Amino acid sequence: MTRVIGVRFRNVGKIYYFNPKGFDIKAGDHVIVETARGVEYGSVVLSPRDVEDSKVIQPLKEVIRVATQKDTEKEEKNRKKEKEAYQICLKKIQAHNLEMKLIDVEYTFDNNKVLFYFTADGRIDFRELVKDLAAVFKTRIELRQIGVRDETKILGGIGICGRALCCHTYLSEFAPVSIKMAKEQNLSLNPTKISGVCGRLMCCLKNEQETYEELNRRLPGTGDTVTTPEGLRGEVQSVSVLRQLVKVIVDVNDEKEIREYKVEELKFKPKHKKVKISEEELKALEELEK
Repeated sequence: MTRVIGVRFRNVGKIYYFNPKGFDIKAGDHVIVETARGVEYGSVVLSPRDVEDSKVIQPLKEVIRVATQKDTEKEEKNRKKEKEAYQICLKKIQAHNLEMKLIDVEYTFDNNKVLFYFTADGRIDFRELVKDLAAVFKTRIELRQIGVRDETKILGGIGICGRALCCHTYLSEFAPVSIKMAKEQNLSLNPTKISGVCGRLMCCLKNEQETYEELNRRLPGTGDTVTTPEGLRGEVQSVSVLRQLVKVIVDVNDEKEIREYKVEELKFKPKHKKVKISEEELKALEELEK
């Protein structure tokens, strides 16, 4: 087991492990640590704890010190400098007539590097832009191209549910999301209904996927033959996944009748149901999975 603390560098960023090195540290504190990018100012989100060695990437970096008031003031100044750098970079992009969208600017704590995050449809030759920025800021410059999901994570917004976006509020990493998940949850495969602000499949499809898989596993498929408590054999017309109810078409006195049963009342042979997606649906939705 290894003693670690969990540190985050942005509001909703990945949590990294560091060696607390005997400091009295608790969740909510700020610390100064050494990272691959240089010295950074981070927030402690996980108090000291022992974790399995397999979950720790070696060599484990150590905490340099608990942040002082002076460190906090320097961090606040860096945030102000980032806003100024953003405006300067915008003007430089316009001057070079580059087809790129500036998203965010980030100063490392020690001011040894300034990172500019941007989106673009293709590759951008920004060598001259980097030279101009280096001449202005007198430090190392890094331009990093990001995807639409990362852009939305940084900028934030409100989802169709009316709440703040998951990626901007608590998701530290993006989980793979597929069309199969939407189909498994009986959602409309209308792109406007299942895509988020970023234009890709909504991350929240992942939240209930395991529950729907388990619930669907207990149910017969539409069109399957089942035996009812009365001993009648019928065809499944539809199922209610969350309520675990099944509507069955049965023959009663030579007439078709639809009856609803709890799934545990029916007898049927469970089988693995494959999620089917038509070519038309796949063609309309394939861009959402990218």
